[in-house]
Amino acid sequence: MKRITEKQERALGVKLFVKADRCNSPKCVMVRRPSRPGQHGERRQTKTDYGKQLMEKQKIQWYFGLTDRQMRRIFAEPSPQAIRETLEHRLDQVVFQLGLAKSPRIARQLVNHGHILVNGRRSSVASHLLRPGDAVSIRPESRDSKQFEELSERLKEFTPPTWLKLNTDTMSGNVFATSTTSDTNFPFDITVVSQFYAR
Repeated sequence: MKRITEKQERALGVKLFVKADRCNSPKCVMVRRPSRPGQHGERRQTKTDYGKQLMEKQKIQWYFGLTDRQMRRIFAEPSPQAIRETLEHRLDQVVFQLGLAKSPRIARQLVNHGHILVNGRRSSVASHLLRPGDAVSIRPESRDSKQFEELSERLKEFTPPTWLKLNTDTMSGNVFATSTTSDTNFPFDITVVSQFYAR
């Protein structure tokens, strides 16, 4: 899966936190230049149903860094809620929702580089699905690395979703319930993408 750029973010018309700090500030490209890229970007474009489905699919694919094969497997789930739970309970997404990373992309990198522990054991698989009772923490050897500078202070003002429990003192968290549709405000429509794969 290739790395998404700010230009692609503008093309999709939604914040995907390509650059974590900038996306949370007035310097965000979606604040400075909210129109689509190109000389005709400011023109309103009418999309077909297929075009809307494809755009929502790309949002999910780039937000989570998924391949086409992974997308087909996830959207083989029986319902939009089951799909949502699969996406939300991925290890990289839980790391992001706990506030241990500033963006989904950074969370994915932390997992891939072996900085994250699940139930005390290192996991480098971003798609690892977590269940109620699973504990997520930062590898002790990694806590002094640059990625976690100022994390302790940042977590003091952070509130995770209701299905996660955050311990700011240990910079760790637990999954203690199954997520619900109101827990996370995803910048895409799962139902529309389900229609795309149901064709």
